[in-house]
Amino acid sequence: MSAESLHASAVAALTSWTAPTSAQDSLRHAYLAFLAATSEACLRACAAGHLTGSAIVFDADRRHVLLTLHPRVGKWIQLGGHCEPSDDTLADAALREAREESGIAGLDLDRDAPDAGLVHLHTHPITCSLGVPTRHLDVRYRIVAAPTADGSLPRFARSEESVDLQWWPIDALPDNADADIGELIRAALD
Repeated sequence: MSAESLHASAVAALTSWTAPTSAQDSLRHAYLAFLAATSEACLRACAAGHLTGSAIVFDADRRHVLLTLHPRVGKWIQLGGHCEPSDDTLADAALREAREESGIAGLDLDRDAPDAGLVHLHTHPITCSLGVPTRHLDVRYRIVAAPTADGSLPRFARSEESVDLQWWPIDALPDNADADIGELIRAALD
């Protein structure tokens, strides 16, 4: 994979995505403009900001979501992060990050979803691994865990990137969940 092909796949994914609201469509256009402005838009080295891939991870019944208590953000958020040279697409980055951060091998993009599971966009300021303030232009995907043999929630292994990791019922999210998690869940279930 190259930075150029990752960039091209991001343009293709966002060009073909049908945003569910006018606000999401405005973000889609802003992301496409950012991609047009720099060939490094998907690389963390792009200090002005960079596209990231994240995942709202559901259990097989879509009654629970797996959230991480992020050390820098201090809130429960979806899994995800930076694109890597090995990622072919933003969706691959989101899936890789979800597997790395949860230790659950049986995660996959929701193949029943249109647009390969792309469900939401969100931009936020953060000081990430660059050590300087930047912006994450987050492209969010719906990812579903494979059912377990006994019907229980899949076991996970918290990575060192997280303070905590937990399954939460979609109707009983933690008090300190990020403000847009409910919106992300609704978008992913529509």
